[in-house]
Amino acid sequence: MNGREELVLRCAQRRREKIGTLSDEGFAELCLAVRENPAAFVDSPEQASFATLVGALDAFHRAGVDDDLLDDEEFRAARERRLQTLSAACDQALSQDGGCLDARLVQVLAADLDPDDRLDALLEIETKADEMNELTLGSTGDAWDDVFTRPRLRLWGAIARTCLAGGRYRMALDVSRGLMAASPKDQVGGRLTAALALARLEDEAGFNELDARLAGRENSWLNLGRTILLYKLGRMNAARRALRGYGELCEGAAYALLRPTFVEIYLPDRPEVPAGGFEEATFAVHEAEPIIADVPDFIAWADAFPWFHASGEAYAEENGYDW
Repeated sequence: MNGREELVLRCAQRRREKIGTLSDEGFAELCLAVRENPAAFVDSPEQASFATLVGALDAFHRAGVDDDLLDDEEFRAARERRLQTLSAACDQALSQDGGCLDARLVQVLAADLDPDDRLDALLEIETKADEMNELTLGSTGDAWDDVFTRPRLRLWGAIARTCLAGGRYRMALDVSRGLMAASPKDQVGGRLTAALALARLEDEAGFNELDARLAGRENSWLNLGRTILLYKLGRMNAARRALRGYGELCEGAAYALLRPTFVEIYLPDRPEVPAGGFEEATFAVHEAEPIIADVPDFIAWADAFPWFHASGEAYAEENGYDW
């Protein structure tokens, strides 16, 4: 979530509503003014709450910059303190506006619950939001275009990923499809969760349909999902070709699969990372971990290919990682 930019858009949109008629050019100039000093345009509990959350998320990420320098025990303690601080900031945001959906979402995620408990909490947020008639999505266009509907899309994205983490693959797929229907641009990445869910369900027809829809938009989730799907279907030659495609798509993809690393919980949604980079491969493997765990021979199979093993080892050596 680009919180600062969304705060700018929220404040500019509300100011536009107060002004009344305002041309597109005038709105663009208004956005520039807000961007220079967003705090000067925060004039409601709703905007103040969102501003509090944005500041808290920025502080959370800044505080973790030097985590790599800590040993395991120090890291766990520091991370727990950061999550507690973030949760307290969510309390403050909700005291300003109890309807701040993003603050509710972040607070649940910061609790670092197991997938079942997290899903229950997220579904409760959605139920309460429906009861309060918050953020009703329109039936036309793309929901992402309205900055005030984005929290609902982020909530759906978190629900889908939590379903995947907890082994509820059909539900993960259904929620992801709903997300893509509401927002064809799919800024939240429902297609990525769907690719992994379809692979686990061995739904080749559905996977191919998604692949066709994403023509020209290859990514680690799609390529890793395709590899898992073909492996599970026993089509080993095709699976080997898919593995090679996955390994060549992203820098360090082989290392990401063979030596998975800790990934911080998404707060509140999947971070934007450069296409084709190591972070993309790392995120895809992280989200696929519950599926890979159900296919115990998959990693050994991939590691048995000398070219794939060598690629992972070379990336580790080049970047000073353990192997």
